[in-house]
Amino acid sequence: MRDENYQTQSQNTDGYLDMELLRFTTAGSVDDGKSTLIGRLLYDSKSIFEDQLDSITQASERMGNVETNLALLTDGLRAEREQGITIDVAYRYFATPKRKFIIADTPGHIQYTRNMVTGASTANAAIVLIDARNGVLEQTKRHAYIASLLQIPHVLLCVNKMDLVDHSQQRFEEIKADFEKVAEKLDISDIRFIPISAKDGDNVVEKSEKMTWYNGPTLLHLLETIEITSDKNYTDKRIPVQYVIRPLRDEYHDYRGYAGRVAGGVFKKGDEVAILPSGLTSKVKSITDFEGEYDEAYPPMSVAIELEDDIDISRGDMIADPKNMPNATQEMDIMLNWMSEKPMTPGAKYIVKHTSSEVKCKITNIKYRLDINKLEIKDEGVAFELNDIGRITIKTTKPLFWDSYKRNRITGSLILIEEGTNNTVGAGMLIDPNE
Repeated sequence: MRDENYQTQSQNTDGYLDMELLRFTTAGSVDDGKSTLIGRLLYDSKSIFEDQLDSITQASERMGNVETNLALLTDGLRAEREQGITIDVAYRYFATPKRKFIIADTPGHIQYTRNMVTGASTANAAIVLIDARNGVLEQTKRHAYIASLLQIPHVLLCVNKMDLVDHSQQRFEEIKADFEKVAEKLDISDIRFIPISAKDGDNVVEKSEKMTWYNGPTLLHLLETIEITSDKNYTDKRIPVQYVIRPLRDEYHDYRGYAGRVAGGVFKKGDEVAILPSGLTSKVKSITDFEGEYDEAYPPMSVAIELEDDIDISRGDMIADPKNMPNATQEMDIMLNWMSEKPMTPGAKYIVKHTSSEVKCKITNIKYRLDINKLEIKDEGVAFELNDIGRITIKTTKPLFWDSYKRNRITGSLILIEEGTNNTVGAGMLIDPNE
């Protein structure tokens, strides 16, 4: 039955515009309940519209379900609803009085690993679900490794379907111990464990009355309070230039602004900056956006920087700290997830899209592929196929200005695009050999 106190529309987010935004992704094996968990999270936090609820209620009845299937809130594709699986990455937006959220519901099937990488690439946190009956599976390890590879700072391990194991504390502790062994081989700085039942709502938004042995926070409370400020790089000043602004109006007759998103560091008026690739230096004259002028800019603000000197700057250049410069090389190593059904062609030319820069490149060396089920190197020198992950070397036609992905997820990431088709065939994370 529908809660008689249920709101007829989602919470008004107009008052939340200045709140902190948390992006999180879901991961786990097939049928672990990822879509159901998100549906429960949205439903219990009163973040769906009445007509949405009516729609999924009717769809549930057509499918013969006795209860409303909350997974249908995110499984929007027809094939997903018919098969009861998630294929594409489904993004959902909601807000509470404490924080705004963007959810990426990603597939659990092995053949959709590339979709999981896409959804997780910008996440602050990853929710990894485990079916309490099945425990830690190979696909759980695969997704945990990808979360580690993508440097997602926070992993919330939710042991789901606790109602099917009689809400057993012993079973929860067993799974926790098993996952901790896996995590020892991974680079994850913050792991939390929560026993839940997405179907019944236990420990999702409200504390469970059936698992009184669990003294920790609910999932929503963790999402609202987890510290993400330190996840961004406020040390290395980086603004990839996306657009040069010339208003050509009398009141801004001499204005020339360089627009871009701050990828790292804090820029202040009067700061000395260097322009790459020229290496010329100047000082910040003003920092503005469509709302007005600022004394400083920091990630992830999008601003226009005006300099005191006239310097030839164009899209793809970078504004940086002259005392703390990014790498500037034509040859670099990357950890690559191959996303194309067409196998990699060693020596073939591809287009690299890195921040606001596009250059041509070729793959000069395939170092190894990973077996991410066993968390070890599988083979060396073998061309990648769909969903393979491994380390390669590329050489570009002109230098890129980059940091390691471990240091900065924006300046440390790139994609490979196939010439001719313009298809994205790979997503890469740059590796600094000194780290």
